[in-house]
Amino acid sequence: MNETTVCVVGNVATRPVYRETVSGPAARFRIAVTSRYWDREKSAWADGHTNFFTVWANRQLATNAAASLSVGEPVIVQGRLKVRTETREGQGWMSADIDAVSIGHDLARGTSAFRRAQRPEQAPVPELPEPNWESGTGNAATAAGTAPQRRPEPATVT
Repeated sequence: MNETTVCVVGNVATRPVYRETVSGPAARFRIAVTSRYWDREKSAWADGHTNFFTVWANRQLATNAAASLSVGEPVIVQGRLKVRTETREGQGWMSADIDAVSIGHDLARGTSAFRRAQRPEQAPVPELPEPNWESGTGNAATAAGTAPQRRPEPATVT
């Protein structure tokens, strides 16, 4: 419906905490997001205010985030913003949480090596021969008059 979606760029501020719950894996970590601005007096970039958000991830995203993220790494997080206010023992507090849909390393600030997560129920996909694109004749199956086989799409689990 009318949810506030955000995309924040910052650094992992706390080690991801991973838990197995009855509804599946869950992970949380804090992200520090600092604005930058051009200081005309100093003719240099300067840091502005730092905002901290708690990022919540569920299911496979939680598993992959816990295995991939470390404190200090630059990340991009996209998800739904949830601002909560509560009163505990007479003290009021507010928290800004992000229910993550996607989390990734910020490749503008470094490199990363992607490894596809293997699911136990996922069988390996057989490799098909590559067509001969330069000659335009296709692969051996096309030359023999049979239609080329398509690779099956992997099943997605949500």
